[in-house]
Amino acid sequence: MVTVREPSVAVVGGGVIGLAVAWRAAESGLPVTLFDPAVGSGASWVAGGMLAPLSEGWPGEDEVLAFGAAALASWPGFARRLEAVTGVDVFVATETLTVAQDAADAADLRTVADWVGERGHELRILDRAGVRALEPGLARGVRAGLLATAEPAVDNRRLVTALRKAVAEAGVVVDPTPVRDLTGLTQDRIVLAAGAASARLWPGLAVRPLKGEILRLRHRPGAQPPPARVVRGRVHGRPIYFVPRDDGVVLGATQYEAGFDTTVTVAGVRDLIADAETLIPGIGEYELAEASAGSRPATPDNLPLLGRLSDRVIAATGHGRNGMLTSALTAEAVLAELGGHPLPEVAAADPHRFALSTPSGGSR
Repeated sequence: MVTVREPSVAVVGGGVIGLAVAWRAAESGLPVTLFDPAVGSGASWVAGGMLAPLSEGWPGEDEVLAFGAAALASWPGFARRLEAVTGVDVFVATETLTVAQDAADAADLRTVADWVGERGHELRILDRAGVRALEPGLARGVRAGLLATAEPAVDNRRLVTALRKAVAEAGVVVDPTPVRDLTGLTQDRIVLAAGAASARLWPGLAVRPLKGEILRLRHRPGAQPPPARVVRGRVHGRPIYFVPRDDGVVLGATQYEAGFDTTVTVAGVRDLIADAETLIPGIGEYELAEASAGSRPATPDNLPLLGRLSDRVIAATGHGRNGMLTSALTAEAVLAELGGHPLPEVAAADPHRFALSTPSGGSR
């Protein structure tokens, strides 16, 4: 009797994407080694946790919406499976409310609702009274809202912690050795999930770091309660969001082209707090518990890079601001790719849509 050996897998990168991929691959019976010197400490630790592809939709971005909707649909099963293994419920909100302060923003909300609705997803427009009935702490100047009842949010740190537990339960070997060259790895298959640093390991890969600063605000006795759902909006053209946590709210996020600089700036904190008070005036009574920054892995078209780079290497990177949203679908897609049956719903994320080079040295 001939014993068939399962191919070994190296997952390079221990953020939420790499952790999810390593867990699901090991759970399927593959021997998996996860390479990261500081698992879960990068951009995945500095995130809001919104799962909001519908309310972020915009006419013309059909592929981005379709991918995001597929990612959202993958989440319920992924979350149930993770909770069954770890006992951890990662959800912190069940809805997303996007608000408008002026006529132009209100018109944009109607545009989004109509366009997304034509593609089979329900979004509900609310007037001023409807918005304040849902979130009484919002400023009186808020004039309209867009309610997405199908867009929840997760606690990113709870998710990372649960995935680390799931990885351990599944028998994944965690190797803290930094990977500087994919050709030095001995595993049969390699999943490149190194986030914004992925192009360092595959030069020419269309992914770059995009800096984002986030504040964690802790509720204090006597202050107004945090919002019950995700609240998103724009102030002076800058996007802002509030994501509930057990002890307060996550407030984000700035967005800069700053390379791998993750220094929190005075200007970034100032703008976030000023914009936050414009939408929720009572937030000024909260404790500023933490200010942090991360490097999001961005691509030119806001779709990730997901698929084979070579016979041996699979890309799972470039998820931008949507690493939490796309983690479940990405793990499913990589598992399918490892099995030789790519998922059709991730075809738009094929990394070969951009010009690619193959690093010398035999990574093929």
